[in-house]
Amino acid sequence: MEDYLEIKDLKVSIGTIEGHNRVLDIDYFCLEKGESFGIVGESGSGKTILAQSILRILPSPPAIVESGEIFFQGEDLLKTKEKRMQSKIRGEKISMIFQDPMSSLNPVFRVGDQIRNVIKKHNKHLSRKELDKEVLEKLRMVKLPDVENTQNKFPNELSGGQRQRVIIAIALSCGAELLIADEPTRNLDVTIQAGVLKLLFSLKKELGITTLFIANNINLVFIVANRVGVLYKGKIIEMGPSQEIKNHPRHPYTFEMLGRSNIHKEERTVPLGGKILQDSREARNSLCPFIGQCGFAKDECFLRQPPMVEVNKDHWVSCFRDINGR
Repeated sequence: MEDYLEIKDLKVSIGTIEGHNRVLDIDYFCLEKGESFGIVGESGSGKTILAQSILRILPSPPAIVESGEIFFQGEDLLKTKEKRMQSKIRGEKISMIFQDPMSSLNPVFRVGDQIRNVIKKHNKHLSRKELDKEVLEKLRMVKLPDVENTQNKFPNELSGGQRQRVIIAIALSCGAELLIADEPTRNLDVTIQAGVLKLLFSLKKELGITTLFIANNINLVFIVANRVGVLYKGKIIEMGPSQEIKNHPRHPYTFEMLGRSNIHKEERTVPLGGKILQDSREARNSLCPFIGQCGFAKDECFLRQPPMVEVNKDHWVSCFRDINGR
């Protein structure tokens, strides 16, 4: 399969009163056409920053892209002119589903009108009758009931799950090939979550779209994604096939996310030089980001950052210690 989206040496910092704090540091990441890739990590790990970087919608300032390349279909988005990003990339090729649908939907317009406006923007030749037909088709596509009445409702008249389905309908209305779903089920109850996840999975199969699914719940990611990348403090520390990582996790943080508490944690002494480095600002960029919380760290962990190595077929991890004893 071809590399559809490819990220190289992407470093993003946020300006603070104490200086610039690096929030994203990705050496390499690729997304293949037609696949569903999951990015999982706790709040503040850099998941949304990654999505915003791809779409070039980072708030700047305070965000600064220090370096990197984001290739989409061979085009470096970081070098693409803003006019082309607006007219040809955002929406038309890459769409995003945000966490909170109420922040994405205009409360004073009916949902049908909002979908209609998006379709019209990308299909200016359509007549009013054709636009109306497209609106109903998109609402049916996301499995909303009684679409004729639903299109005339305002966002506040819909449930949280229904609003999220409308957001998905809007994303699909652009005709995008790549769909970035940024924690689309975060504020929904478990039952509604399952319905939205099932919808995304079926749409991927039906339309053949490529999906980047972002979540803080690793078990949700396993359901919808073929491959998974574990993000911690801006760095991908483990990456591989979903079932491989689920059954054979290798990084201590991945174990922690999976709730594997029966792992023996070794005692270790931090070398003096490593302790000095650990306490310095530079350590955030030169060591494993999990070093302060890791119960398995070796002396080497406090001296340099572990490289990303392949421990099994297509299963990569950034960790000096092989916690599975292989």
